[in-house]
Amino acid sequence: MTSEITNIINPTKKIKDLEKQLEFSESYQNRVNLADAYLEIGDDQNAIENYKEALDGSIQNDFYVIQKMIEAFHKIGDDKSIVIYAEQIKTHNEFKKSRTQFLYGLALEKLGRVEEAEENLSAIDIRFSFYDERLIYTNFLLSINKKEEAKEILESLVSEGKHMTKPNKRLYGNTMTEAEKLLATL
Repeated sequence: MTSEITNIINPTKKIKDLEKQLEFSESYQNRVNLADAYLEIGDDQNAIENYKEALDGSIQNDFYVIQKMIEAFHKIGDDKSIVIYAEQIKTHNEFKKSRTQFLYGLALEKLGRVEEAEENLSAIDIRFSFYDERLIYTNFLLSINKKEEAKEILESLVSEGKHMTKPNKRLYGNTMTEAEKLLATL
């Protein structure tokens, strides 16, 4: 518990400790742990470099590492890399209906592959989950003139918002407010 508090107060200490551990033992897991730590503190470029190095040294095509890389690529806006890596794991069961598939859909949209984007973004439309992503999806639908589909999702979001627990209302209150505002304009 003390080390967790230290890491919160001084996040670079965790990085330094993990770098020392990697220096002592150059292993796949130590490399991934370091990359995860970089991702946690928002150093996406170093995270990506370490994830790539972990993959290079590994025979396996690790879903976890690629999923984390896609998250980092999203943060820095590298849509081409998102598509390249997502296509390596899109047949994996955990890819389906995940945030990673959603990020893949967003990247496809930015690259002008709208039909593929819609197919991947629509997978995230699951009741009582992915509230933020579903709001983004409705904006996508509106941008391609699918007003009725967007309206259905917004109505569903607003309805779900009325049945949320207090912690979820705190977490997703802004999303629900945005959904209500957007629905009112349709």
